[in-house]
Amino acid sequence: MVRYADVIIDISHERLDRPFTYRIPDHLSDQILLGSRVLVPFGKGKEPRTGYVTGFRERPDLEEERIRDILDLVRLREGYTEEGDRDFSIRLALWMKNSYGSTMITALKTVMASRKSGAPKKKRTLRLLMDHDKALDQLSFYRRKHQTARARLLEALIETPEIPYEMVTGKLHIQAPTIRSLKNAGFVEVEETGILRNPVSVSDAGKGPERLSPEQLAIADYVTGEFEAGRPGVTLIHGITGSGKTEVYINIISRICSMGRQAIMLIPEIALTYQTLIRFYRHFGDRVSVINSSLSESEKADQWERARRGEIDVIIGPRSALFTPFERLGVIVMDEEHETSYKNESMPKYHARETAIEIARLRGASVVLGSATPSLDAYYQAKEGNYALFTLKRRLTGGTLPRVEIADMRAELKRGNRSILSASLYRKLEERLGAGEQTMLFLNRRGFAANMSCRSCGHVVRCPHCDVAMSLHGSGNRQKMVCHYCGHEEGVPSLCPSCGSRYILPMKAGTEQIEAYLKETFPQARILRMDADTTSAKGSYEKILSAFANEEADILLGTQMIVKGHDFPGVTLVGILMADLSLYANDYRAAERTFQLLTQAAGRAGRGTIPGDVVIQTYQPDHYAITHASRQDYEGFYEEEILYRKLLMYPPVSHMLSVQVQSPSEDMAAAAAGDLRDLLQKRAAVLIGPAPAGIGRIRDIYRFVLYIKDASYDKLIVCKDRVEEYIHTVQGNGTYRNVQIQFDFDPVNPY
Repeated sequence: MVRYADVIIDISHERLDRPFTYRIPDHLSDQILLGSRVLVPFGKGKEPRTGYVTGFRERPDLEEERIRDILDLVRLREGYTEEGDRDFSIRLALWMKNSYGSTMITALKTVMASRKSGAPKKKRTLRLLMDHDKALDQLSFYRRKHQTARARLLEALIETPEIPYEMVTGKLHIQAPTIRSLKNAGFVEVEETGILRNPVSVSDAGKGPERLSPEQLAIADYVTGEFEAGRPGVTLIHGITGSGKTEVYINIISRICSMGRQAIMLIPEIALTYQTLIRFYRHFGDRVSVINSSLSESEKADQWERARRGEIDVIIGPRSALFTPFERLGVIVMDEEHETSYKNESMPKYHARETAIEIARLRGASVVLGSATPSLDAYYQAKEGNYALFTLKRRLTGGTLPRVEIADMRAELKRGNRSILSASLYRKLEERLGAGEQTMLFLNRRGFAANMSCRSCGHVVRCPHCDVAMSLHGSGNRQKMVCHYCGHEEGVPSLCPSCGSRYILPMKAGTEQIEAYLKETFPQARILRMDADTTSAKGSYEKILSAFANEEADILLGTQMIVKGHDFPGVTLVGILMADLSLYANDYRAAERTFQLLTQAAGRAGRGTIPGDVVIQTYQPDHYAITHASRQDYEGFYEEEILYRKLLMYPPVSHMLSVQVQSPSEDMAAAAAGDLRDLLQKRAAVLIGPAPAGIGRIRDIYRFVLYIKDASYDKLIVCKDRVEEYIHTVQGNGTYRNVQIQFDFDPVNPY
């Protein structure tokens, strides 16, 4: 019976974002399955294109003569197998397309990332084909003829009939022509087999789970109990730094894997992997693997293949690890769930937390979220009863919470101190160097932009309409302050609008300048710097962290990558420089991110036996994000911040959709954005913009953005669908042909 396939063509263009019908030829009828990658003729020129099969039908909607045959099946390379549950991938991609507003092909390629095949590594073995007596005769012949290389090779093979090819060329120093001569004579053969690389290499693997405290055990019992009872759900663990969340994760994963299921362990970025991975490897041995950006494409493909074959039970990695082809998935753990790197910033702009919950729903798995500073989104859901909430308030890794001091840099300025360090931090740093103890200095540059702030009173120039910091644009006489949310503009003040001081200036910061100052001020100190420049080379994260862990340095200076998840018992002082810098970001999440960063940074001190100190240097010592962070008071911060979100209808209380309009023509982008505003005016509770995006032009593409707020996520999806329909229609009429639209639901980086 003739069957027809619906195929999504691998072209990321909105006008082609629909399935095309193709005939399945008889010789491929048993091979083409749902999700198969196929080669099809497309367009007037019938150019071969790849596509994905998303469905089947017995009767087509088109006339028979207009339907073309599928040309071939695109197969993975030898050594790699296709994943089995294609229906799952199609359903997940469809959910992603509808929920985040991408094309179906983009969603499919995201979900099916594990379908890529690399170049399998070949293991070559040299095998003797002669019997023992004939081999001895041939060896005598080679010796008589003084063919020493051939004799040496044959002698080794008589002793060991199978030898790895690399050992022959490396240890025996036999060249390829010698091997080829014996092969051509029929004396030996070279056998090639594909092998899957394993990036895990830890000697003392197989260590059993550690004994949990009663609080930790209660969490593990709850999660595994609900899973066994057929009620897998979402659990949020709010545990202070050092409270033992990782041991809870390991216990949960170990128990669920013992039931024959598999686990995904998400960590936000490569800077966190080193210490976390070592702990997992020691518990699960060869049954755990890793996916991260340090692996080549071939190495990643090997890990996907090992997962497909069932050779591993646990995969560890960033958000892309979500798409590991585990058909028996039992639990997804998401550590440091508040991290913004869990949001994908290219289409589809999915969030790992929401996607993990959907994957778990489709697979019947549990989800565990953990953080010392949960995102307001997750904590709000827990407060609403949608997630189970557990709290760990006791440090189990040793030590107590550090003593925290807020240094008012306005007062330092009045006392004539214009240096990078406050008097208190300078004194404490000097004491640590004298005592042989370690210090971490964190430069808070997250969300750094050119904002204007007063050094005398701490005032920041903010938008009168949006309650976010305005950004400095332009140079010289053309400088102006701009709000990236509503487009409000005003001139650059020469005096502080609050106190009249002339010390209202743009914020400037740099780790290199601070490193130079420290070397000059403390010439005896051994200093390591960790930022984007010093960690660009492969393995540089681990090298710097290992050196500091081995106490090869006194001071570790860096940006936010040094404050997340690392456990250094020798650190007794943490200094936070420019703590309020992230408050100036043109972002409604600025206070939340500042609180999280400061709390995480403070948690690095005093994790050993010696009590720790933290000095927070700020021009806004009374800001609630800073005062609550100094007390590590998450509840207090949450209650205050959620009030602002309710008043201004920001997530998580409401939902927000960012619609970005892009075009090579500034006028066309602005006109299209204006038309979309008119289109959506009556469909949303709140509509803001359009205004130029934070970066108004990238690579000569102009960008405008408008924001839609509504309590109902479904209403925002309706708005997204309406925009897609409108753009498709007007582009079909020849209008706005050079306009592209991107959507971002509950944006983490709003512009």
